[in-house]
Amino acid sequence: MISIGVEPDGMNINKDCGSTELGAITRKVREMRADIGIALDGDADRVMIIDELGHVVDGDQLLAVIAESWKEDGRLQGGGVVSTVMANLGLERHLKSLGLDMIRTPVGDRYVLEHMRKHGYNVGGEQSGHIILSDYTTTGDGFVAALQLLAVVKRRNKPVSELCHRFEPLPQIMKNVRYQKGKPLENAGVRSAIASAEKKLGGGGRLIVRPSGTEPVIRVMGEGDDKILVEQAVDDVVEALALAAA
Repeated sequence: MISIGVEPDGMNINKDCGSTELGAITRKVREMRADIGIALDGDADRVMIIDELGHVVDGDQLLAVIAESWKEDGRLQGGGVVSTVMANLGLERHLKSLGLDMIRTPVGDRYVLEHMRKHGYNVGGEQSGHIILSDYTTTGDGFVAALQLLAVVKRRNKPVSELCHRFEPLPQIMKNVRYQKGKPLENAGVRSAIASAEKKLGGGGRLIVRPSGTEPVIRVMGEGDDKILVEQAVDDVVEALALAAA
């Protein structure tokens, strides 16, 4: 085992390392020809994986791997998993192909956990790598999630790149619009643009428009089978928001 980014000085938490800065671990996996890279954030409640080819495995893929494994073992409760509105549509479709549901909550692992507790699910998480396995813990735990993945790797005896590519993610585009005052989302032009963009994407995609909880920013996320169409839909909403925020 090779450890990097493990010398904290009280000021360098997550600095150029960990689950939010994957450059260093990606380079190290390739340099050492490692079988897997496991990247945790400062408090280890998030995990991201680097496969032996140097490709990133995000929380959506990890949820797919664990849900599929637990379903086979008869351990999966609730008939599916809990994630957020930001989870890739490819994950939802993949789980559906396995006969599993995916419940979406607002962004934030606390909302995921709340739904899990209320409705009896034992697997949930976020694309960012917060994975909650309530058989073991009551919060996101990167170590527990990584151990579950390693158990699957050991049992299947296949490369991480093969085991962790459970579905092809749909193109997902996120843009932010900053505003100084007012409520841009209540603007008639913005509401019209959102409705038009949703109609444009139809059943082949999704549009999420939401205010940030920490700063004066509106986040616009679109995804779908047609990347060009998704870009157009997102840009139309961003343009309307920019006009309303001017």
